[in-house]
Amino acid sequence: MSRLLPPPVLSDAPLAPGLYLVATPIGNLRDITLRALDVLSACDLLLAEDTRVTGKLLSAYAIKTKLERHDEHVAERAIPAILERLEAGERVALVSDAGTPMVSDPGYRLAREAIAAGHPVFPIPGASAALAALTLAGLPTDRFLFAGFPPPKSGARRTFFEEFANVRATLIFFEGASRVDDTLADMAAVFGGDRPAAVCRELTKLYETCVRGPLAELAVDPRFEAPKGEIVIIVGPGAEELATADDAEAALREAMARLPLGEAASEVAKALGLSRKDLYRQALALKEAG
Repeated sequence: MSRLLPPPVLSDAPLAPGLYLVATPIGNLRDITLRALDVLSACDLLLAEDTRVTGKLLSAYAIKTKLERHDEHVAERAIPAILERLEAGERVALVSDAGTPMVSDPGYRLAREAIAAGHPVFPIPGASAALAALTLAGLPTDRFLFAGFPPPKSGARRTFFEEFANVRATLIFFEGASRVDDTLADMAAVFGGDRPAAVCRELTKLYETCVRGPLAELAVDPRFEAPKGEIVIIVGPGAEELATADDAEAALREAMARLPLGEAASEVAKALGLSRKDLYRQALALKEAG
């Protein structure tokens, strides 16, 4: 009978000076990496969006590191003092309320300034609501785009969605529970009601749910009239439009100006999903016609 190996102990190796961007759980407190615990335990200062939220995580793992608030209200004026601490060789860790820092939070300003000042910056990867929802949605994952939070008002929100209407990738949005039904209705209007989507709620928590279906159905689903918890909406890519003969000719002419005929035909075939053989014949005809 096989024996379970004991869990690895936290590292006692010295933590190098610099800024550490530490991912924390998005719900389940056990979704914390051992390396993250190493950093949170050994750093000189821990910066958090909400010290009450992060305090619960620290308490769960008996971590006593000094904790300070670092949200959008204090970030601007706090950065100079933090840079001074980094200059003095301290180890500073940054966490968000949940998930990976700098994904829809103000932490990027601190990271940008630290990099500009020449201080080491270390990513400590872990939980991410965007990626957790993407893997759960059952939609294409080979190409995706994280678009963050849509605007709160419908007119601005629809304009915002129009920027992504023709993007050939799976789209990831965060949304507050109070607006999710209106947002789904605007998505159906802009992206099309038959566009496949998924609404993921309370990821990794007790009431985790993922509802999949066309946007038109999700927009009228009564479960989203007054949902609770954190929401991630995943929208699948739209149906790819077939290239026209004019598209193919224009692309061929542009490619032929840079490449030999065979390479030009291959490039356009890959880009437009057309036959390389047919495109090569067309390229020869275009060359002969001058």
